[in-house]
Amino acid sequence: MAPSTGDLAGCFVTIEGGEGTGKTTLLAALAERARAKGLDVVTCREPGGTALGERLRSALLGADGSAPDPRAELLVFAAARAQLVAEVVRPALDRGALVLCDRYADSTTAYQHYGRGLPRETVDAVNAAATGALTPDLTLLLDLPPTEGLRRAGRAGDYMEREDLAFHERVRAGYGELARSEPERWRVLDASRGAGDMADEAWGEIVRAAQLGPA
Repeated sequence: MAPSTGDLAGCFVTIEGGEGTGKTTLLAALAERARAKGLDVVTCREPGGTALGERLRSALLGADGSAPDPRAELLVFAAARAQLVAEVVRPALDRGALVLCDRYADSTTAYQHYGRGLPRETVDAVNAAATGALTPDLTLLLDLPPTEGLRRAGRAGDYMEREDLAFHERVRAGYGELARSEPERWRVLDASRGAGDMADEAWGEIVRAAQLGPA
């Protein structure tokens, strides 16, 4: 018997990873599976997910293609995140929904600290201010060598995708460090596998995190 929305006391799941790892595809598959089981599901992406967030996303990623100052980049992502948490994530969790988010604060740590080299204490402080210390219940890390991820994504994307390979290698290494530092929250998925296999494994992790019973 499929669980009802009453079986879920609010569960926040984030999907992280480098460029071209399949985060958007996985989120859609997980949302479809959850809705088929009668769950209240909210999906969102970063930056974006609100009217303000989408405008900030367009200003940052859809401009003339040049990279902003790293501190400006950090603060724009944080502003979009603060609005998303206040307008979408917290209200959904309060009513007991399953929230699936494509990127969250860990992306900022991976990209702006490990990738850009901004001080960790600065990034952590900005993240805490933006999220109100809201931490995901489960974070799924889609791990893939950057050479393959960039091949999948293509090099005609936004300025972040066009960063050199060394930058993307630092981001991947940073994600690995984050996952190892909080093994109770993170689950690392091999993103070189087929989308169906990855969705099956990810759904199993959500079932355990949300205590939904049989998958």
